[in-house]
Amino acid sequence: MHPSDDIRGSKSNLLNGKRIVLAVTGSIAVVETIKLARELLRHGAEIIPVMSPSATKIIHPDSLWFATGKKPIIDSGATEHVSYCGLVKDPADLLLICPCTANTISKIANGIDDTSVTTFATTAIGSNIPILIVPAMHLSMYDHKIIQENIRKCKTVKIKFIEPNIEKNKAKMPNIDEIVANVISLTGKKNLFKKRILIIGGHTTEPIDDVRVITNRSSGKTAVLLAKYAFYKGADVELWYGRGYEPAPDWIKKTDYISLNDLLNLVKDNKLSKFDTIIVCAAISDYIPKKQEGKISSGKDKLVVEMQPAPKIISILRKKAPKAKIIGFKVEEKKYKIKEKSMNLLKNNKLDFVVGNTISGFTNDENEIWIYNQKGRSTNKKGKKEILADYILESIK
Repeated sequence: MHPSDDIRGSKSNLLNGKRIVLAVTGSIAVVETIKLARELLRHGAEIIPVMSPSATKIIHPDSLWFATGKKPIIDSGATEHVSYCGLVKDPADLLLICPCTANTISKIANGIDDTSVTTFATTAIGSNIPILIVPAMHLSMYDHKIIQENIRKCKTVKIKFIEPNIEKNKAKMPNIDEIVANVISLTGKKNLFKKRILIIGGHTTEPIDDVRVITNRSSGKTAVLLAKYAFYKGADVELWYGRGYEPAPDWIKKTDYISLNDLLNLVKDNKLSKFDTIIVCAAISDYIPKKQEGKISSGKDKLVVEMQPAPKIISILRKKAPKAKIIGFKVEEKKYKIKEKSMNLLKNNKLDFVVGNTISGFTNDENEIWIYNQKGRSTNKKGKKEILADYILESIK
């Protein structure tokens, strides 16, 4: 057994059974492909490495051999391009060209195949194998009008691109997590393809004075995972994110908010009718303190904070998006109260589903949930939050 098999599927099985042809070209960013290959393996993929001659001058083929467990294909005269990307019974699931130089993009756009990478690309285009290109080059090359025209030509034959990160005078390869997320999305089940989903997560923070705040306990992990898995399933995802300890990925469109008032303004300023589904898993304050100006002096024997009931975001969402599918979350301390409280929330706000859970999941990586529909029927699931996020999306799709 090759050492690469030791890490296969160690993070997830999202790419289990998927064969990814990882084709690398002569950009200096090729040094990052060792990490990329390993990360794809950690999600269960089988990697077939392909190298252009220029790429072999930057990293040794043995490096990708070690990283993937397979000897890189370098000779364009061999027939592996047909075996993996031709009109065969069991072709590869994706041709990932990363990094891709301006030279290789132009050759692909004009049907030139004089390296193993361009030969794989020509074969994949003719066989309708999905292709994902990740450009990496000097910014002056990326901005070249002919290069941009060649990128457009590639897109006309359904080649997908991940935009590079522009830093000063460089068009740099995006971070590995973003590339992996796009690979998962392109090769997985697209049962949320083109669905427009809004996820509201994190917790609100309400000021008591100019220094102190009152807030809720919420890591934000469920919201971030829901956004990730919706992206994996092909959805157009937007995340409105309050305070949270779980970092949101850069490749998810995100709008930050702090207080309930910020959230109300977002609801007011956005056309919510554009969303097919809205999932509200945020820990939103039920009570708002009456803010005192300045800083309350310390050393008091007793401090009373006056609070008022907060407006309910979820009922406002229903009015603003009458046709959207809206899913709420209800947290309770005791399990026996979950169904009653969840159904009250569902009926009072005309929701489509409510996900009930207990407070034990706030600080844990695992949780137990109950999903209730309008007829009061429920499904129950317990496990890691990654599994639950996928389950919630599958249940409501």
